[in-house]
Parts: sequence; structure tokens; C-alpha cells
Amino acid sequence: MLKKNMEDALNKQLNAELFSSYLYLSMSAYFETVPMKGFAKWLRLQAEEERAHGMKFFDYIIEAGGTVKLARIEAPKTSWKSAGEVFDQVYEHEKKVTGMIHGLMDMAIKEEDNATQKFLSWFVKEQVEEEANASEIQARIKIMRDSIDNLSELDHELGKRK
Repeated sequence: MLKKNMEDALNKQLNAELFSSYLYLSMSAYFETVPMKGFAKWLRLQAEEERAHGMKFFDYIIEAGGTVKLARIEAPKTSWKSAGEVFDQVYEHEKKVTGMIHGLMDMAIKEEDNATQKFLSWFVKEQVEEEANASEIQARIKIMRDSIDNLSELDHELGKRK
């Protein structure tokens, strides 16, 4: 059975994961209008992945004997100045999520909640990958300096994500 403070923290993370999905979906919509369909596809798939992360928290809370408490999801930003600005935000957002996951892990360790520690260990590893992916795209865009030719090539490459 989850302790109340752990249940509350996991519900907060569930909401944060769903916000991440909304944010990336909003970014995808932005790239659809630019149009840069490869960036849009990559971010739409990222939105789906974040929703799946949220559902992992949803399922775990229930399995661990807690109660899921869905909260209002804040509306994300809807426009950006450039691909670089979008991926600067993606990388900063992933670093923020990493900090939140680490905070949850610290809480689970303090509470001696071994089951939650095991559950969260997947997310700790996942965040390494999430930050690396965002950082790589961000760095590549910075090198390109928003050059249309180079961005078109990256757009094409990101559109191949499955």
C-alpha cells in the first residue's frame, strides 16, 4: 500500500507526464503549420510516448493500492519563433522531468518503498535517453543556425522515426 505522500507525488508526476504529452502535441501542431512534417511527426510520436509514460504511473498507482487523482492539465504554449526555440524548450523540459523523477526516487528511498524504487528505476534510465535525444537534436539545430537546407535534411531524417 502506498503511503499518502508517495501517492500524492506519483499523482503529480502522472499529471506532469500528461502535460508533457500536451506540450509535445502542441509543438507538433506548430511544425505542421510551418510546415516541417518530419519535426511534426517526431514530436507527435514523442507526445504519444509521454502519454504512455503517464499511463505507467496511472497503472502503478492502482496496482500499488493507491487512488489515481487526475488534475487539470495546463494549456501549453502554441507558437515558437524557430525550430531551435522549440528544441531548446524540449531539452529544458526533459531536464525538468528528470529532476522530478529523481525527486520521486529520493522520496521512495527515504520512505524505504522498494516497490516504487523498482518502478521508478525504469524512468531514471528512460530520462537519460530522453535528454540525450533532445540534446542531440538541439545541438544539431544550433550548428545549422536555422539554415533552411540543413533543417530540411533534419526534418526528413526526423520524419523516419517509428
